Amino acid sequence: MTPDWAELGLDDALIKVLLANQLNKPTKVQQQALPVALDGRDLLLSAPTGTGKTLAFLLPALQHMLDFPRRKPGAARVLVLTPTRELAEQIGGQTKQFEQSSGLRSVVITGGINYGSQLSQLEQGHELVIATPGRLADLLGAEQYHLDDVEWLIIDEADRMLDMGFRSVVDDIATATRSRQQSILVSATLDSEGVAQFAKRILNEPEAIDVHPPRRERGKIQQLMYQADTLEHKQQLLLRLLGEHQGRRLVFVRTRERVEQLAGHLRREYQDDHVLTLRGDMPQADRQQIINRLQQDKDAILVATDVAARGLDIDDVSLVVNFDLPKSADVYIHRIGRTARGGKKGLAIALVEAHDALLLGRIERYQGEKIERRVIDDLRPQYKFPATQKTRKKSKKKVPKKPKKSRR
Repeated sequence: MTPDWAELGLDDALIKVLLANQLNKPTKVQQQALPVALDGRDLLLSAPTGTGKTLAFLLPALQHMLDFPRRKPGAARVLVLTPTRELAEQIGGQTKQFEQSSGLRSVVITGGINYGSQLSQLEQGHELVIATPGRLADLLGAEQYHLDDVEWLIIDEADRMLDMGFRSVVDDIATATRSRQQSILVSATLDSEGVAQFAKRILNEPEAIDVHPPRRERGKIQQLMYQADTLEHKQQLLLRLLGEHQGRRLVFVRTRERVEQLAGHLRREYQDDHVLTLRGDMPQADRQQIINRLQQDKDAILVATDVAARGLDIDDVSLVVNFDLPKSADVYIHRIGRTARGGKKGLAIALVEAHDALLLGRIERYQGEKIERRVIDDLRPQYKFPATQKTRKKSKKKVPKKPKKSRR
């Protein structure tokens, strides 16, 4: 039987907000994480997008501050580090919902926002800071903020943090939280050697929680694969598939250059303004404008890179297309998790050329199941698809040479 919020030790002020948002029962990851975190132990947490992992670390942090209130206002007691601005804003939005009932104030600190306005927010009393590493490091380096009061350090999407090159910056920030009592590290996967080493430096004898959704939940996302012979063939497949599905559609590519190239191709074909783009190098104001348009346009097509789309929380995404397969399987899981949210069903399609066959095999091994192959009759591939696993060359057995007879 699923426990309720009160059984997990949460204050009425927090439960009130949860129930108002129709969050009547804790999810699996929340059931496992809250007791460990509230017991004062460091936590190494892995859970897919859409399982409630943000509240799994946010709720115990808020509860800790309610249990041990401080006497006078000051700097942050809890620091949440995230790799991207969008994710920081998303977490900040969830935190804001608890401010009125709990009396705990939060501040979001990211790049792309006016430096002075953020500094003025930090000069007011607050309990929690959600920050991206770059902007926070700037403030610390200029000695305009300190982390002496931080009791909890939470690092969200640690694997992505490492991929983006923030290792040394996060190490420095962790060192600056010299008085912290507890740390939580969240990652899409715990299998990475980099994450394991990172956790070893940051955490102290952590409890590891690795939550995967049951097969029936994963089954809400139908996964299909179409073979593409060439880039032109892949574009033809994409146009056909986008035309067959209505609603918000996300198309993932690997590079910024590909974003503009593909979006231009789609705009020429569709001749409308439903095609949007999101790149990691966009100014924050432009990025936010695109996200607002995506939320308002129920028929929008968004072409994006992983870095740009990280932290996107958009309802009613009917289709996710992997135009380019990602290099790692956990990024693939994150991508397709943009659909089938809130208990709904969704569709994820991978367009795969021969040179990405091994990447496809890696994703299938990670999931423990093969992705269904499909074809479109008039766009059938002309070439045979290679094996998705490396084949080992059979070693030739050496036949021992017969000793030469000595001549006497």
